[in-house]
Amino acid sequence: MSIRHDNLTSLTTDVAYQSIRSGILSGEIEGGEWLREAELAVKLGVSRTPVREALSRLVADGLAYHEPNRGVRVGEWTLSDFNEIYDLRLLLESYGASMAATNPATDVGHLRNLADEMSAIAKSDAPNYARLTELNNLFHSAILNFSGNSKLASMLASIVQVPLVRLTFARYTREELLRSMNHHSELVDAFGARDAKWAEAVMRAHLRSGWSAMQGFIGVKHGNDDIAYSS
Repeated sequence: MSIRHDNLTSLTTDVAYQSIRSGILSGEIEGGEWLREAELAVKLGVSRTPVREALSRLVADGLAYHEPNRGVRVGEWTLSDFNEIYDLRLLLESYGASMAATNPATDVGHLRNLADEMSAIAKSDAPNYARLTELNNLFHSAILNFSGNSKLASMLASIVQVPLVRLTFARYTREELLRSMNHHSELVDAFGARDAKWAEAVMRAHLRSGWSAMQGFIGVKHGNDDIAYSS
């Protein structure tokens, strides 16, 4: 059975989109950098059409923007932008945690396993930050799924995908890292107790603590609010 041409084009566009998006989120493609169709097509080994479509999707996502008669550039974000993102996360994820706490379908054992594995990694002499980040994403995604609100996860995905990748666990002090892991464990305790207010309060503290650690790194405490940070 052959695959139709339009399906092949769609698949190629998806590959191009994921590849470019990954480059932006990893920091390999820096903020403000031009995304040239011809160069990307050669690099990815595809025609310019799927690259053009991929760039359109990235613009729609807010990861890049189009300048008339010039092309597409990777977005840059100010500290004010980051503050707004964390404010939204604070509202939405705290609400999600409270809903997950009272949802009978919430798999507390699964969340406990994720929290325990993250804690073990964090306490090791050489933490595997890539694995820690992967588990952390799974943990927070699971909480959103257990909230029972199908729109919540997609709303947060569109917000959190704005590049924060340079602001990772690797930037945490050991004290900050262990505090974050303790928050995860306490969240699981709150879910086990089916206590919505407790879960919401811990999630708020968790996110505020994480943002405080990031602010120390990127310079908010030094008043550099006009600085634009790349992906």
